[in-house]
Amino acid sequence: MLNGVTMKINVDDYILNALREDITSEDVTTNAIMPCKCQGKAELICKQDGIIAGLSVFLRTFELLDDTARFETEVKDGDFVTKGQVLGVIYGDIRALLSGERTALNYLQRMSGIASFTYELSKELKDCKTKLLDTRKTTPNMRPFEKYAVKIGGGYNHRYNLSDGILIKDNHIGAAGSITKAVALAKEYAPFVRKVEVETESLEQVQEALDAGADIIMLDNMDNKTMKQAVELIAGRALTECSGNVTKERLHEISELGVDYVSSGALTHSAPIMDISLKNLVPIESKVSVE
Repeated sequence: MLNGVTMKINVDDYILNALREDITSEDVTTNAIMPCKCQGKAELICKQDGIIAGLSVFLRTFELLDDTARFETEVKDGDFVTKGQVLGVIYGDIRALLSGERTALNYLQRMSGIASFTYELSKELKDCKTKLLDTRKTTPNMRPFEKYAVKIGGGYNHRYNLSDGILIKDNHIGAAGSITKAVALAKEYAPFVRKVEVETESLEQVQEALDAGADIIMLDNMDNKTMKQAVELIAGRALTECSGNVTKERLHEISELGVDYVSSGALTHSAPIMDISLKNLVPIESKVSVE
């Protein structure tokens, strides 16, 4: 989870780069109308129903601009929020609130949209053993935020990056010459604690992956009939993952086939943002101070 320590170690640089993207030299509008320091506050207002995610990132964005910034809220990540709900109040130097508003909202809207979308899809797998996974199809420089949002929405994370796990895909198989060779090379190279996953597109490839000793077999872009046959062929000798052409409408059908996992890139690349606004900004001190 994105607690204070994790935030500073893992994501501060991401947030700072996003702020630098938006403020290359100065926020000329804010500096023109607010030349001096002045404490203020603004309300964070939800404009549609959904699952909120990224509140700590929202606050951290302002903290990096103003170390006096604070956020008062009774809402926490994972809560269901409703249209018109005031989620909290952000306090700080008005200049920081104005300059950080868009970046902070970009994170919060994106993460909440992913959490909400994941929640809707994960409901289709309720009361069954199949778990919903994300993929590496994330927005560049947004992966820690997007994968966190998937978890908040009730999904599970697949490998975080290329260093995190072995997944032999079609082009790896082509490079090695066969599934058998690719698995053998992976097992020889990697520590014994690493599981080896193989992407398959046919029952023949499933059998080869089984014979080679794959720990996880991905059933890629298979129709339901072929997938059912593959699960029966594997018979628990490896974990199974369904991937490719996964839609909300298919999720329940897929779960009934007995696969262990179903992965969907759409969780991160196709989730709509949640509409959230920062409104009613006002000063909370009568005099401004010059730094």
